[in-house]
This record gives sequence, structure tokens and C-alpha cells, in this order.
Amino acid sequence: MATLIILLVMLVVLVLIGLAMAVRIVRQYEKGVLFRFGRLVGPRAPGLRFIIPFADVLHRVSLRIVTMPIQSQGIITRDNVSVDVSAVAYFRVVDAVKSVIAIENVNSAINQIAQTTLRKVVGQHTLDETLSETDRINLDIRQILDVTTAEWGVEVTLVELKDIQLPESMKRAMARQAEAEREKRAKIINAEGESLAAAALGDASDTMMTHPLALQLRNLQSLVEIGVDKNTTVVFPAPLMSTIGELGAFLTREATAASATAPSSPTSVPVRNPTKSARVPEPEPNGAAETQDPVSAPASARPQ
Repeated sequence: MATLIILLVMLVVLVLIGLAMAVRIVRQYEKGVLFRFGRLVGPRAPGLRFIIPFADVLHRVSLRIVTMPIQSQGIITRDNVSVDVSAVAYFRVVDAVKSVIAIENVNSAINQIAQTTLRKVVGQHTLDETLSETDRINLDIRQILDVTTAEWGVEVTLVELKDIQLPESMKRAMARQAEAEREKRAKIINAEGESLAAAALGDASDTMMTHPLALQLRNLQSLVEIGVDKNTTVVFPAPLMSTIGELGAFLTREATAASATAPSSPTSVPVRNPTKSARVPEPEPNGAAETQDPVSAPASARPQ
């Protein structure tokens, strides 16, 4: 009786061990690939799956997107510039059977092929294209990888250049180039400003030739601008002085013409300037002091 109980216990233990070896759980983000005696049976969907112990082998393959960094590569561009370029690749398994049968280690294979493809694609572009056309380079790398990895049941979803390291001498040369470009643009803008200013001055000179008083108004405005500060030196330009002289000559001509056309009076009394004082004659040597009327004095004694 005791022997029978021991046998039953051992049988139960063996059954439990067999069930444990026969039960497999495939997660939602995985897919199983079943082999029986080394031959492919087929894929298995997620869930609880039973296999035959010692006869079946179930490989579980993850279908999630994998992020794979591509280590920095020393690359010589088409214009013979040495750069260090690193990137990152995103891929996922779309055919679990091919990813198990066609290649041994899919992650390592994709890492190696991504490095060689990165070196080949970047080497076909110049430095300026590598820095400015990263989107086109990323697309070229992805297309090349898709063609290669399609046989492995893997799809490359995205490839991005992560970092581009330039030599220090090249950085200094690019800085000088950028500075020269800025100076060129500044000189061009300055020349365009001078051209516009010259054109505006030409239009202003034409306007002043049409309207002569505009030049005088501009001179007066310049004097007002100069006199804003307290200590200033007023400079009268030559055209303004000639205008003042012409104005004085004009007034003199007008006064002469007015005196010539005025009617003559019966008696003309000379008008003397009251501000001029009469000259007092010196006393005679004999001591007799004579006082002469400035009116009755000879013409030679009158003050000039």
C-alpha cells in the first residue's frame, strides 16, 4: 500500500512537471515561432500555448519598435573633410518567422549594416550638404536599410543623424566664412543706402532748381538746427550773403526811383544830420575867442 502511494505521488509530480514544460505564454507584443523536432511548424499568436515537451521548441519574438544607437563613425566626405557622425535607428520585426530563420542575431546584424550604410551615404555628400541636407541623408540611409532588412523580416521605421563632430580647424574656417559673409552683406546694404541717398539728393536738387526759395529755406533750417545748443557758431553760407546783398541793392534802386519821381518843392532846405556835432574852432592866438555859427560858417569849416 505504501509503495502504491509513493508511485501515485511520483506520477502526479511527473504530470505537473510535464504540464509545466508543455505550457507556454506568448505576450501581446510577442509572436511565437514553433519548431517540432527541428522543423518549422508555424507562428503562434499571443496567449496560452501548449507544446510537446522534448519535441517542440517555441521561440518568442518581440514585435515592438527597437531603438538602436549607431556609434560615432569617422567619415571622409566627398570634399575630403574628416567628420565624426553618430546616428540612431528605429526598427521593428514584421515577420517573426524570417527574423528567426533568416538570420541568427537580428539586432547585431542591423547595427553593423547601419554603420556601414551611414559611412557610405555620408561619404557621397560634401560637408555643406551633410550639415544642411540631413533629411535627405536620413531618407537615403533608411531606403538602403529597408532593402537589406526586408529579407530578415525587419522594417526600419526611422533613421536620424544625431551628432556631427567637426575638426577645430574646420570650425574656425567656418566661423571666418560666416564673418566674411556678414561683412559682405553689410557692405552691400551700405552701398544700396548710399545709392538711394544719392537718388534722393538728385531729386531734391531738381526741386530746388525749380523753386529757388527752397534752397534759402533749407539754409535757414540748417541754421536753426545748428543753434539748438547754447554754445554755437553761426555760419552764414555764401548764397545767403549774396541774397542779402541783392536785397540791399534792390531797396537802393527802389529808393532812387521813388526820389526821382517825387514832385520838386519851391524852396529846398537842406536837411542835416542832427546826430553830427559841429566842429568848434580853436581860439585865435591873440586870445580873442570868436564863436561862429555852424550855419553861417564857411563850407570848409563845416563838419563833413
